[in-house]
Amino acid sequence: MKSIDAKHYVLQVGIDRDKVSAFDDYPYSLPVCRNLTQIDLHPAVTFLIGENGAGKSTLLEAIAVASGFNAEGGSRNFQFSTRATHSSLHEVMTIRRGLTRPKDGFFLRAESFYNVATEVDNLGAAAWYGGKSLHHQSHGESFMALAMDRFHGSGIYLLDEPEAALSPTRQLALLIRIHQLVNSASQFIIATHSPILMAYPNAVIYQITDEAIQEIAYTDTEHYAVTRQFLNNHEGMLSSILEE
Repeated sequence: MKSIDAKHYVLQVGIDRDKVSAFDDYPYSLPVCRNLTQIDLHPAVTFLIGENGAGKSTLLEAIAVASGFNAEGGSRNFQFSTRATHSSLHEVMTIRRGLTRPKDGFFLRAESFYNVATEVDNLGAAAWYGGKSLHHQSHGESFMALAMDRFHGSGIYLLDEPEAALSPTRQLALLIRIHQLVNSASQFIIATHSPILMAYPNAVIYQITDEAIQEIAYTDTEHYAVTRQFLNNHEGMLSSILEE
């Protein structure tokens, strides 16, 4: 693990296991909760990866809510709620913060970004997002408008599956923007399935499995291995899996 610098916005996150009444109940039955005590975060970019149902998005949501962000997404100033579906995990989260406080921050969750866009319109805040209603753009365009126009730097940004609306080319554009913001004293925590995004240099990648939460090298991830195998021999791989 990389050494922790006191200038991190968030140094470490974990679960106070003494506050969990039963690990058989949701969300504590999820692999991420069963196996998490605490993990150190990278000062620039930390990725959370794992199969569907492992709990990476639930963990990211809990970190966001425990940090004062709206459960459906947005900045700390967003207080709207369309439906309370977030878990109680934030109630037992432990967050160790650095000495420096971020000047900006945002929680993006792909599945509820429509609600965030509606709230931006309700607040008359489109000027902060490029001057155009996010609803008047494609899903991918609105995601990029958020990253390019709303993320100002010197902030902490929590992104839940941002690749959901982005083409491969736009994912590369997002990588460039992430790098610009990292160079402007920003920290990212990202839950993703994207082998493009998780290739960001020197990032920490935590893989969540049924057995453990452990740091993993990019080239050792299943995402990298399967994508490489498919691109190098897509005809053979398709023939094999479709015949089966």
